[in-house]
Amino acid sequence: MTEREKMLKKLSSYDFALVELHLYLDTHAGDRDALAKLEEYERKAIALRDDYEKNFGPLSPMSEINNPYSWINSPWPWDNGEE
Repeated sequence: MTEREKMLKKLSSYDFALVELHLYLDTHAGDRDALAKLEEYERKAIALRDDYEKNFGPLSPMSEINNPYSWINSPWPWDNGEE
């Protein structure tokens, strides 16, 4: 697994945890431990997303505000180098 793939997998894990924590907090709003964990994962996801985009390019068109079309130059999901 390449470093790029490892970062995407970790980011996907953070994003999944954030969705689940948001859903949990909808019904357990007073759970301070879950809220702390949500904030921790948000910080980690933001930092990892920034690091990924510095090394491999934007993850979405909205990532590049100055040049919203630069994402098109990054590899597409099916461009894995194997023919």
